[in-house]
Amino acid sequence: MPVTSFSIIESTLREGEQFVGACFTTEQKVRIARALDEFGVEIIEVTSPAASPQSLEDCRTIAGLGLRAMVVTHTRCTMEDARLAAGTGVAGVDVVIGTSSVLRQFSHGKDIPAIIAMAREVVGFLLDQGLQVRFSTEDSFRSNLDDILPIYETVAEMGVHRVGIADTVGIASPRQVYDLVARVRSHVPCDIEFHGHNDSGCAIANAYCALEAGATHVDTSILGIGERNGIVPLGGLIARLYAVDRSLVTKYNLAMLPELDNMVAQMVGVDIPFNNYITGITAFTHKAGVHAKAVLNNPETYEILAPQDFGLSRYISIAHRLTGWNAIKARADQLNLHLADEELKAATVHIKKLADEKPIGLDDVDAVLRDWIAGHIDRNE
Repeated sequence: MPVTSFSIIESTLREGEQFVGACFTTEQKVRIARALDEFGVEIIEVTSPAASPQSLEDCRTIAGLGLRAMVVTHTRCTMEDARLAAGTGVAGVDVVIGTSSVLRQFSHGKDIPAIIAMAREVVGFLLDQGLQVRFSTEDSFRSNLDDILPIYETVAEMGVHRVGIADTVGIASPRQVYDLVARVRSHVPCDIEFHGHNDSGCAIANAYCALEAGATHVDTSILGIGERNGIVPLGGLIARLYAVDRSLVTKYNLAMLPELDNMVAQMVGVDIPFNNYITGITAFTHKAGVHAKAVLNNPETYEILAPQDFGLSRYISIAHRLTGWNAIKARADQLNLHLADEELKAATVHIKKLADEKPIGLDDVDAVLRDWIAGHIDRNE
């Protein structure tokens, strides 16, 4: 089905804190939370208050900021965690428990009837506290469908707000995600959240397929940071949805994406990948002559995303052997150098020859154009 509406659960302050380079201070967490709120995400998820004494205090701090976004926290399916979370001031609690056979054996040791009993107790308590509640099965795609459907149906009957489907180890394919979400959608009336890891490179595609199948919420983190290879990156999900229908993401302050990516990259000590969605240094760079000509005439020929919508601009790379005369003409116009088309074509041939001999830069191109105007270059060579 077509995607018409969705909400983002932004988990940089929960899943993102599990990234190996992340060690956010309280001040940094507040800065991230406020920036995400300004960007317009609907829900901000923070680390469990049971993780550490500082995590408890940080949970209370973020919950008390008065953000427009709903602040929720993430806990294990235990009454101890649930009581602690309920006292932090958050508006919701995301409860999770492993349901795959490997997690049941090596994590908590509970069978499915025991998990259902635990879910009833914890969900019932949190709902009685007036909190929004999500109940998720961890490692959903390595779980038996006959095991997890009764869990979802049980919590849905109790009035849980969302059920969560988690590709915890990044094993699922887009088709598998679509099929499982669609199956769960046919069994529960509540919202469905998708949490997808990127171990096999499918996180964004999987998230989009989850929405197509009826999911209502997707977990993201800035730059996709998280456990191992992380989860669905906020910018990547925005890019995917924008490419399908830009009206889907106009509710967000898109021009803030570069600020968000740069801020978190600095905090966790990484560079933004050159090919990062939207904010990578080459995301809106065009090099080949045929591409450059078309983009100069109409950017939509080779751009599915408009850089200006993200506070960015495109760059036409011209200092190389693949350059075309249309790109050189555009540069001459920028420099207010007036050359006839035949002269520009001849200058372009000269630039290509230079680039074959050695690496050149934009200054070299500009020098050729100025020298061409001044007649300092033999135009017959």
